[in-house]
Amino acid sequence: MKYISLFYLLLTSISRKLLKVIVMFCLIITIALIFPTQAKSDSYLENSIHLSLMYTGPAYDFGGGGLDIDSAIQWMINQVRGCNSCRKKVDVIVIRDSGSDAYNRPILAMDGVDSVETLRISDRKDAQKENIIDPIENAEVIFFAGGDQCQYLRNYRNTAVDQAVNSVLAKGGAVGGTSAGAMIQSHFVFNACSETVTSKTALKDPYEDITLDEGLFYRQNFQDTIIDTHFYERDRMGRLMTFVARLLRDGISDNALGIGIDEDTSLIVDKSGLAKVVGNGFVYFVLGDHLPEKCQPQTPLTFSGFKIWKKENGETFDLNHRPSTADYQVSVENGKLDSSPY
Repeated sequence: MKYISLFYLLLTSISRKLLKVIVMFCLIITIALIFPTQAKSDSYLENSIHLSLMYTGPAYDFGGGGLDIDSAIQWMINQVRGCNSCRKKVDVIVIRDSGSDAYNRPILAMDGVDSVETLRISDRKDAQKENIIDPIENAEVIFFAGGDQCQYLRNYRNTAVDQAVNSVLAKGGAVGGTSAGAMIQSHFVFNACSETVTSKTALKDPYEDITLDEGLFYRQNFQDTIIDTHFYERDRMGRLMTFVARLLRDGISDNALGIGIDEDTSLIVDKSGLAKVVGNGFVYFVLGDHLPEKCQPQTPLTFSGFKIWKKENGETFDLNHRPSTADYQVSVENGKLDSSPY
């Protein structure tokens, strides 16, 4: 009888433990169903008082790739705050399709930053998730890292992400980016979804592997623009000229402006449309204001009189009131430039 009692107690103990395991397992499954896996984000928060802001943007920072110009990012922050040194602080979101959170700590160290969060959004499903959209909508400054503009366009176009970014601008915030993160923000975008396009191949055939899409986001003062980066370093003047000629020939624009940004250089633009060059290189503004003489598939480009403005650190260009006289002009004849475009 004694052994029977001991066996019964042992069986009861095992049953209770098994019941606990089953309950815990069911609880874990329930939580997983209610709270699905979220898109990856990394955040650094500073313990400070976030003051209610009267946003004074929109403001923009377009980087040409290479080294980031910290002063250009700081300028965006100050434009939104409406001051260069004050207690007002902003929240910053870094968006990228892949890569690390390397921007977090340097941006957090800048004056007037309350928090920084990196969102890695690698597909359209992530671009619709609430835990991704809410931080973007609540931020004052957005920065797109370099990457692949084809993936940016495929994953973010007509999603909650592009709507959220536009809402930041609508409330007077700021948006910046570098390399591909800058190229996606002009009115028109070379999508880079096919083979690599160089100046040589573009001038030889203006249609081979070149698809021009509308940009992701609404931008004041950027009507009829198209941005290219890593400009002088990768000799992209010929291909930017080709993009401009295509916009004209295809009837997409009747006054197209290409903006070529060198590495280690940024173009900052205030809400009035006044653009200023910051950094070690140049920014080239390439205007096409008439139809090309020859722009068709499998035929070298011919275009007379591209108007070009070359601006260096500290110089400005008014996007809203473009000057009438160019710094110089360059023509293309049967795919060949008649002079140095730089």
